[in-house]
Amino acid sequence: MVSQPGLFVVLEGGDGVGKSTQVRLLADRLQASGREVVLTREPGDTGVGARIRALLLDPAHPEMAPRTEALLYAADKAQHVAEVVRPALARGAVVVCDRYVDSMLAYQGAGRVLAADEVEQVARWATEELRPDLTVLLDLDPEEAVAAIAGKDRLEAESVEFHRRVRDGFTRLVARDPGRYLVLAARGSRAEIAEAVWERVSGELSVPGGTVVP
Repeated sequence: MVSQPGLFVVLEGGDGVGKSTQVRLLADRLQASGREVVLTREPGDTGVGARIRALLLDPAHPEMAPRTEALLYAADKAQHVAEVVRPALARGAVVVCDRYVDSMLAYQGAGRVLAADEVEQVARWATEELRPDLTVLLDLDPEEAVAAIAGKDRLEAESVEFHRRVRDGFTRLVARDPGRYLVLAARGSRAEIAEAVWERVSGELSVPGGTVVP
């Protein structure tokens, strides 16, 4: 049997844009095409990461300093890449991840107004410079997206101004390296967005099309 190369696909965007839904739809379709899929997320998809996630998102910790927050996210990423992402890619799986380095750059860099180059240096070191083959960015006005979230966690409960800075941070990342991104308006229907994502990912893999999960 000829081994297949792994592929690393990340879905990014602000809170409430529908990333988790699209991650699941893409994973379902990839599995239907016969590929091994590792569906994962940041933060929190390792034993260590789950404990970090609980600290990061707990509204009971409003005192958390921006640099502390950034370092905790970096620690989660380091464990996640070492334990989940790299082993899956090495065996030829398609890794579909809900958030990765761009979220740290957008939230802790732009959102928290930390020095972008310093945050990126920490993030790249933590992940050993591992970059996605494709990043899908779902874009939506944060005032509309975040308002629809019930029971907000510590970051979701931040101000609209914070979430606007996050959105601007994502936009700057795309402008810096547009070839690595697929940017989609999150206002579209779930099926339309899933089809656009599949078209790009299947082009990367050259696999036959499947049926979009409604």
